Amino acid sequence: MSTLAWFACASLVVWLWLLLGQGFFWRTDQRLPRPRDRRDGPHARVGREEWPGVVVVVPARDEAGVLPLSLPSLLAQDYPGRAEVILVDDGSTDGTGPLAEALAARRGGLPLTVASPGEPGPGWTGKLWALRHGMALARARGPEFLLLTDADIAHAPDSLRRLVSAALDDDRDLVSQMARLRTASPWERLVVPAFVYFFAQLYPFRWINAARPRATAAAGGCVLLRTETAVAAGVPDAIRSAVIDDVSLARAVRAAGGRIWLGLAEGVDSVRPYTGLGELWRMVTRSAYAQLRYRPSLLLGTVVGLALVYLVPPVALVAGLAAGGAVAAWAGGAAWAVMTGTYVPMLRHYRQPAWTAVLLPFTASLYLVMTVDSAVLHHRGRGGAWKGRVHPGGRTAAEGTEFTARHGE
Repeated sequence: MSTLAWFACASLVVWLWLLLGQGFFWRTDQRLPRPRDRRDGPHARVGREEWPGVVVVVPARDEAGVLPLSLPSLLAQDYPGRAEVILVDDGSTDGTGPLAEALAARRGGLPLTVASPGEPGPGWTGKLWALRHGMALARARGPEFLLLTDADIAHAPDSLRRLVSAALDDDRDLVSQMARLRTASPWERLVVPAFVYFFAQLYPFRWINAARPRATAAAGGCVLLRTETAVAAGVPDAIRSAVIDDVSLARAVRAAGGRIWLGLAEGVDSVRPYTGLGELWRMVTRSAYAQLRYRPSLLLGTVVGLALVYLVPPVALVAGLAAGGAVAAWAGGAAWAVMTGTYVPMLRHYRQPAWTAVLLPFTASLYLVMTVDSAVLHHRGRGGAWKGRVHPGGRTAAEGTEFTARHGE
């Protein structure tokens, strides 16, 4: 067999393993559990006569463009218990804070507090600094739960009720939903479903939600967190420098003994537009190299792995057919078929045509270049750039937790 045929066979073996051995990551059935009456467990409720207090914390930096689409949905939550919203205006220059107050005055609904934390302290990323300020204000209200949600996330009217029900019914300390990102522009339709697909491949939801979890992650756009668990985990202080703050938060909660659930959202949607490739590119490059712990060896392994898994199949199929290499063509075509089949459920979740799954190798090549660019930006001192701030060289979640444990911070 030719060298290409060997590579194609290796790719096929990897795809068969991913299909069956990676927690069925390609399935999209991990959704918010349906409410039920839970009468046992340390956090049990008898029926729903009692609804715990919740404070929603929204970090916001220069979000005036999306706030009119997102904030009213939080203020209009149909929640039977005590709830309020704290929006932390993180040094915005576009009038985010006054706009939030005006929206609350005009729309009514849940009480809104707008606060400002000042510039981030040493070692803090901007978002986590804002969350620290907002969570401190929230804890003074004595809520049982905190809902941490981004300023570009719109919630259906029953979103908070369903999140709290899920936490109580299944005795979870953290319930997170992967918000449905926008897919209006051509680039969004090409890049966004793959972003969630790759995330699920790296952190299979079934493994996260299992009784004996094999993976840990959360989606930062929508996180319901039990207040006492946040205190026990020492968050956000324990993860102050994390660029990938949602995964870091989940790991800190898990390390404190908390139970986690993560699934795809219904009724929780991002309203942030990514009209061009450049905006999506910046979204990925901000955290791609951080995900690899800033290690060149992991970067090299990722580039080789992406090439083998996503690029070899179509190349082997085309080259094999052109040169008469039956094994290369067969193995490459079979690997591409498995790849395509695993991507179709995510495309359906995003209401995209199933046939576009054949474009996944091209999208993967974009992510490969984005990952390399993320490393280049890091080494140029511009890694982790977001909304005018640069957070180069932040510690990973594990490193941050170990640092905190060693130094007692």
